[in-house]
Amino acid sequence: MVTIKPKKGNLLIAEPAIIGDVSFNRSIVLLADHSEEGSIGFILNKPLDYTINELIPEIEATFKVYNGGPVEQDNLYFIHKIPQLIPNSIEISLGIYWGGDFNRVAELIKENTINENDIRFFLGYSGWDTNQLDSELKSHSWVVSENIYEKDIIEKDYESFWKEKMLEFGGEYSIWSNAPENPSYN
Repeated sequence: MVTIKPKKGNLLIAEPAIIGDVSFNRSIVLLADHSEEGSIGFILNKPLDYTINELIPEIEATFKVYNGGPVEQDNLYFIHKIPQLIPNSIEISLGIYWGGDFNRVAELIKENTINENDIRFFLGYSGWDTNQLDSELKSHSWVVSENIYEKDIIEKDYESFWKEKMLEFGGEYSIWSNAPENPSYN
């Protein structure tokens, strides 16, 4: 499949060919940054068995926490669509922001000012060194796609997201949409 060149705000959709890659099998990654120095992103569709409260007991909320990627999995990151409420946010694109004042985030959750449709938390991130992502694209590990969901991507149903993209791509991808996650289970 011909894909567009990656840029900040695009989605990386794992090709069916990367089956067996524990971190990225059936992943959809939001590119938070992309430059000549490398790329950073967050896996959108890999929830962990944690809530924000289990990681930070002072935050009494049951927001899901996602596996953002294999890098720095002991650090918490977040994307959101409420920069007017969270100082020091960095715009990714299309109304999606990365980071900001975490103490303010905790206050906003405590005040019930924000909910899970406004913010998504991640342990770790996905990172690529200079030219590493280009190399993976050449080896057909990823399809680059525009983020047609814009800021509403935070609300996207993670369970069916990869399958939905495979069906959207059509052709040989449609076959993969119904394949078991591990073909040896077939």
